Amino acid sequence: MRLVEKHNISKEHEFYQEIDKLSFLSKNLYNHANYIVRQSFIFENKYLNYNEIQKRLQTNLDYKALPAKVSQQVLMLLDKNWKSFFVAIKDYSKHPHKYWGRPKLPRYKNKLQGRNLLIYTKQAISQRELRKGIVKLSGTHIQIKTNQQSIQQVRIVPKTNEYFIEIVYEKAEENLNLNKDNFISIDIGLNNLATITSNK
Repeated sequence: MRLVEKHNISKEHEFYQEIDKLSFLSKNLYNHANYIVRQSFIFENKYLNYNEIQKRLQTNLDYKALPAKVSQQVLMLLDKNWKSFFVAIKDYSKHPHKYWGRPKLPRYKNKLQGRNLLIYTKQAISQRELRKGIVKLSGTHIQIKTNQQSIQQVRIVPKTNEYFIEIVYEKAEENLNLNKDNFISIDIGLNNLATITSNK
């Protein structure tokens, strides 16, 4: 199973400025690619998928400002957002009553305040440092101590005035010999923390 180890990066953290710059560069690439995709879709009625936009941008300055593997992940995220838009439009045409209004094209992130997610795959993490218990992200000074070995990716998630570094790792499931006839359901609430029910 996949689990996440989370690290909070506040404004006072030694890596905050570097992370903030990287997230800003990720936003620039996202917006640049989104502009090209939108123009193609609006004026040519043609959708540029991940492969097409990646070919067009791989020599671009915004693309090259980040490690190639990270830039590819930014473009994959944009592709995923566009595909979600197409699914929503199709559903809207069949069930418009489910929506407040017609789904809109994927939007741009704010030019100055906007930040974007960064995803570092296994190939963009130093394996030598990982053997020492340190996650070192390619092309950066960012180093985070961890006890995990089977790391799949590291995500840098922007939040208001802070970031979260999420280390995604694999862990084998343990057989706890639980009685599978018993079950419990938890519903996270708005007014109450949670509502819990079980068959016992």
